[in-house]
Amino acid sequence: MFAQAIARLDSPEKRYPYLRILVSLIEQAHPEWNQAPNKDRQIAQLVYLMSKGQLDMDEVAEVVRVRDEERGYFYDSERSR
Repeated sequence: MFAQAIARLDSPEKRYPYLRILVSLIEQAHPEWNQAPNKDRQIAQLVYLMSKGQLDMDEVAEVVRVRDEERGYFYDSERSR
């Protein structure tokens, strides 16, 4: 329900802080994904399913990449863009 509520917000700027919270919760629930090469896409797909297709996977994946970059992990720019 949280993912669906986030989807109802009308702009990426309004969704961003709530997506960060949701991504953080998912990272805590799936620590095995922390080293996965496609972590951004895995989490984005899960959030997409949780939102019943209402959230854009690219938007969510970008939130995951930003969080990881803040921690010093950088994605291959060709794969992630």
